[in-house]
Amino acid sequence: MNNLQELNDLQREAVMHKDGPCLVIAGAGSGKTKVLTTRIATLIDSGVESYHILAITFTNKAAKEMKERLNKIVEDNQAFVGTFHSFGMRVIRENVLKLGMTRNFTILDSEDVLSLIKKILKEKGYDIKEVAPSYIRNRISFIKNEMLTNAEVEKFFQSDMEKIAYEVYLEYNIRLKQNNSVDFDDLLRLPVLLFQEHPEVLEHYQDKYQYILIDEYQDTNEVQYKLVKLLARKYRNLFVVGDPDQSIYQFRGANYKNILNFEKDYPDAVVIPLEDNYRSTKMILDAANSVIKHNKERKEKNLRSHHGEGLKIKYMRAYDEKNEINLVIEEIRKLFSEGYKKKDIAVFYRTNAQARIVEEQFLKANIPYKVVGSYYFYSRKEIKDLICYLRLILNPHDNVSLERVINVPKRGIGSTSIAKLATLSKDSELSMFDVLNSPKELEFKNLILALQEEAKNCSLTELVDLVLEKTGIKRELEQDPALESELRLDNLMEFRSITATYEETTGSVDLGDFLEEISLVADISEHKNEDDVVTLMTMHSAKGLEFPIVFLVGMEEGLFPHQNSFNEEGGIEEERRLCYVAITRAKERLYLTNAKSRMIYGQVNRNMPSRFLDEIDQGLLEQEAPEISNKEFHKEDMYFDNDVDYQEGDVIMHTIYGRGVVIGVEKSLISVAFSKQYGIRKLMKNHKSIRKIG
Repeated sequence: MNNLQELNDLQREAVMHKDGPCLVIAGAGSGKTKVLTTRIATLIDSGVESYHILAITFTNKAAKEMKERLNKIVEDNQAFVGTFHSFGMRVIRENVLKLGMTRNFTILDSEDVLSLIKKILKEKGYDIKEVAPSYIRNRISFIKNEMLTNAEVEKFFQSDMEKIAYEVYLEYNIRLKQNNSVDFDDLLRLPVLLFQEHPEVLEHYQDKYQYILIDEYQDTNEVQYKLVKLLARKYRNLFVVGDPDQSIYQFRGANYKNILNFEKDYPDAVVIPLEDNYRSTKMILDAANSVIKHNKERKEKNLRSHHGEGLKIKYMRAYDEKNEINLVIEEIRKLFSEGYKKKDIAVFYRTNAQARIVEEQFLKANIPYKVVGSYYFYSRKEIKDLICYLRLILNPHDNVSLERVINVPKRGIGSTSIAKLATLSKDSELSMFDVLNSPKELEFKNLILALQEEAKNCSLTELVDLVLEKTGIKRELEQDPALESELRLDNLMEFRSITATYEETTGSVDLGDFLEEISLVADISEHKNEDDVVTLMTMHSAKGLEFPIVFLVGMEEGLFPHQNSFNEEGGIEEERRLCYVAITRAKERLYLTNAKSRMIYGQVNRNMPSRFLDEIDQGLLEQEAPEISNKEFHKEDMYFDNDVDYQEGDVIMHTIYGRGVVIGVEKSLISVAFSKQYGIRKLMKNHKSIRKIG
């Protein structure tokens, strides 16, 4: 059973709390997962039936980790441990008829949603070059997550674009109902509506889940907040864990004030701060504390390290973005020589746009890496096509899936025919599947019907094989000699591993359950653990992770804090929380870097160092300039002098080739002798990559 001796005094106090509301302010690295799992085990030990316990977290990864830890402590427990979306899915499935759907409903992912929105916009005569479908999707998501009524939307959506978004939103919901489909936002919104409209259903779930635990409470949005408040209203045994200083998803609708206002919602709440950090050194924590204390809207706390003093934080200022990453690479090579592995190291940047230059320099340096958040498995075309075939087999009235694959592989059913089908479907109020009528269309219809019959008597993996064979997808790729086709076929074969693992793990061959399972990870796919490689990712992606070594690059005003935050209410405080999160991912060593000039989005900018650097106690920093002459480095005008007169014998510094000697001058060009590695190069004499140093 659970081991309370492994906990510190405040962790133990949180774990032993039983009835009534409780707020645990869990600083970075303070062992919140241990607290949550041990609390569940302690509740069960105290006589609470495990099926009365509901534990909600935000990511599948976190839910999986919590389940695994809990199962080691309490075998065969029936507590629900999962994400908000997986819980919402359960509620919808158990009450599907009350929600006006049939049991074989399907879930549209973000790409499906975008396709449907594009279709509606075109039908209504809007040019998708002028009305961005992604903007419409975001507005629809905002309406659903804020649970706005139609009257509220009409009141607040005043601009022309917002009015178009509302118009599309109304039609979009009609189409979802016609398709017997829901989107990801509905997985949260529909349970709240269900509870509000059916008190007896709400009471059933209140009685079922009498003890509720919520992880990362600072990241809840309006619909999640309402869902939790409704569920906890009867028994009030609500235990929430979070850290206002780590709320970094305001752009997704997260409202950190939910955690700040917890004591207003529950005046009798017990509040327990966890300030002992078991991840980072004192130097790193002191830096994090010194930055975050500049935020006004927060709960005061001060992290304490259990890992000693540690090394100072190394700050390096480069002269441009390439030089910056090369400095990072030099440091990484030193770390390798000290015995660190590639997987110990992570490079964080503020925006995805910065990833390109980081990747380029790592490729040139021949350092293996992975980019977290890059184009992932479930969004590949061939995988999307296969999943849509499986969805159609489950639910032939899923118009979005039908439109995607009716001509995959090509069957001579072009966009004109598909548009006619869509019109006929809309006019007749039937699904597109029901109105298929031409010989080619009926051939496709019979294919789906035949696969539906096959699906009744085969495993999921066998069904995947049948789909690939009978649709012609596999044959088409096998006959195409292009390397890309070979890779696509490999990906489709990898999908068989997913079905086989699902069957082995669950023992189930239910297609609906399987599609539900993968739909909950396909939209927020968590990167596979790869071999020994350096990890590159945005600071937002780093939430919840930790690495022995962390590099924070691009620490410049306008980049981090991002320029968009300058005019947003609470924008700078949100960026500062992001800085706090990024710093506290580091366990042993932390590097901060920036550049005096940077090309991003095609523009070269000269940037001031980030204000967050000034907010760090300077005694914590070890400052270092590039290896090129430090004296010359600080001459601001030198780098941007566009009319330098070169002569033979002059010494220059080039951002890529390094130090060289001018051996020839010819109008706007100079010939320069570099090291043996690069030899003699002809260069534009006033290019920004060159600096005259002697």
